[in-house]
Amino acid sequence: MGYGAVRILRKALLSCLFAVCGIAATAEQVVIAALGDSLTQGYGLPAQDGFVPQLERWLQDQGVDVRLINAGVSGDTTAGGAARVHWTLTPDVDGMIVALGGNDLLRGIDPAVSRANLEQIMQAARASDVNVLLVGMQAPGNYGPDYKAAFDTIYPELAAGYQSGYAPSFFAGLTRDGDPDAARTYMQPDGIHPNAQGVALIVAEIGPYVVELVQAASD
Repeated sequence: MGYGAVRILRKALLSCLFAVCGIAATAEQVVIAALGDSLTQGYGLPAQDGFVPQLERWLQDQGVDVRLINAGVSGDTTAGGAARVHWTLTPDVDGMIVALGGNDLLRGIDPAVSRANLEQIMQAARASDVNVLLVGMQAPGNYGPDYKAAFDTIYPELAAGYQSGYAPSFFAGLTRDGDPDAARTYMQPDGIHPNAQGVALIVAEIGPYVVELVQAASD
């Protein structure tokens, strides 16, 4: 039996149990797993200031009843995410945020390899009947225009092909005013990871996409 069937069966059994026991059925809390790397994991920050805790608080402030699972692993590539996606897609998971690719860029991994890994993740989510929000990542120009074009198209094309949610860029919230240099204010000293203020801006930008994911997952 696939993960999706197990998840549906589990929820059906719980509903039957409530009915037998005479307990009023209520909407079950939506569970969203955030599959990612150090940006998701919250590298360099107190636990409460990381991406997942800040996002969960933001959603709750919007009145969204959701529980987030931090499935971010510092240093992970798309290959690492593909290798552990089945562990992440437990039967209670209703939706998944996928934010991977930054470490592929740091290592100069062939975009075709990154695409294949991300497609494995999307296929696993589809097989488990789990809705996905795919968060985009853009390559720097130092690898050349061909590399950048090949990498940058991965995310919108996969999102369209799998009819998933799509947030164009993890860092969009840091450059909302159109000034890329302003983003430095919101980065940790390594220039790679956002500080707590930066995470808050990222959450405010990505949050509405996650609201849509929660709504889709609860249907």
